[in-house]
Amino acid sequence: MAPRRRRAWPASAAIVTAVVFVVAAAFVFVAEAADMVQERLTVGMTIVAGAASTGAVCLDGSPPAYHLHRGSGGGARSWLLQFEGGGWCNDVRSCADRAGTRRGSTRLMAKVEVFSGILSNNPAMNPDFYNWNRVKLRYCDGGSFSGDSEYRNGSSVLYFRGQRIWDAIITDLLQKGLAKAENVLLSGCSAGGLATFFHCDSLKERLKGATTVKCLSDAGFFLDLSDISGNNSIRQFFSSLVSLQGAQQNLNKDCQNSTHDPYLCFFPQYVLPDIRTPYFILNSAYDVYQFHHIFVPPSSDPRGQWSRCKMDPGACSTSQIATLQGLRSAMLTSLRQIEGELDAGMFINSCFAHCQSELQDTWFAPDSPMIHDKKIAEVIGDWYFERGVAKEIDCAYPCDSTCHNLIPSDQDLRVY
Repeated sequence: MAPRRRRAWPASAAIVTAVVFVVAAAFVFVAEAADMVQERLTVGMTIVAGAASTGAVCLDGSPPAYHLHRGSGGGARSWLLQFEGGGWCNDVRSCADRAGTRRGSTRLMAKVEVFSGILSNNPAMNPDFYNWNRVKLRYCDGGSFSGDSEYRNGSSVLYFRGQRIWDAIITDLLQKGLAKAENVLLSGCSAGGLATFFHCDSLKERLKGATTVKCLSDAGFFLDLSDISGNNSIRQFFSSLVSLQGAQQNLNKDCQNSTHDPYLCFFPQYVLPDIRTPYFILNSAYDVYQFHHIFVPPSSDPRGQWSRCKMDPGACSTSQIATLQGLRSAMLTSLRQIEGELDAGMFINSCFAHCQSELQDTWFAPDSPMIHDKKIAEVIGDWYFERGVAKEIDCAYPCDSTCHNLIPSDQDLRVY
């Protein structure tokens, strides 16, 4: 593949106030279309034996884990690896708090997960990947599987070992058949979608040339974006995360060679030009997490004038809708770099949502969101198997009548 044209870097942002970003990952997705199936598919947890001996541990020192549902028939040598989402922690206090939750410890996680949407084993609900080996990688490091450091204070230790967790899980899966895979799709939601940008090319390298490897980010295209008050607090947040967790050493080297601020390579829009493996971007142009906590964070709206709009897009004023079009414009501008790439795909709809591949309602159901009469599962399948055009961009809100506009409550968007 010919190298992608490098895009210019923006000017450095001004000093911003510290903001703790809310984790969009309180979502635990289940099959909303339960009436379509006899029973839900539940999959037990597998602890990675011996991972601790290599330092591959969660924030609290517990071992990493995943859930594997075996493929069958024509999908027996195909693998779908799904990074779990769950936000991030960027300082000692927030990481210590997180270590005491299911987001930082496999000891506190549910030991059984529901597989739905892209993880479903029902061909009527997941037509292209239902019989693949499907794996959910549990997220417990707080840094999108990128860090490699630790913090010690007396007898207390926080382990930032996302990179080692990734390595340990892949090593374990290679022994269980991944090494003989013919087709692989690396995917993830939210912070897990962000993780795909860090590990896409390295997975392709580990599996050699005999395997078709492609990558999918669902709601993981987090923008380097100033909020409505002019502050760019997401830069400071990611900068402190990269520093604390020792993630810089694991970020894309070509990307880092293009800037004096290596932490910027935590943003997908800057690393994407240097990724050589085929990519698909699934994202809402009005992603709920980015709307609520990057574009219009509480610090930018001290009087709460956006409160009703955040909970119900139908309650947004004309001027607020016009402002929100700026979020969509920023998303589309950042994605122009792959519009001409033949092996790239995208589904950018105008629904107010966050993560659409694991939720059956939005992935593939009778009333799923569509662009040009095609559902998310159909477009992604067309892209992976090269069956046709796989770049779909929706018209601007409020034109799309197929949207579900899944707005979570503030209680669901919890800080860890």
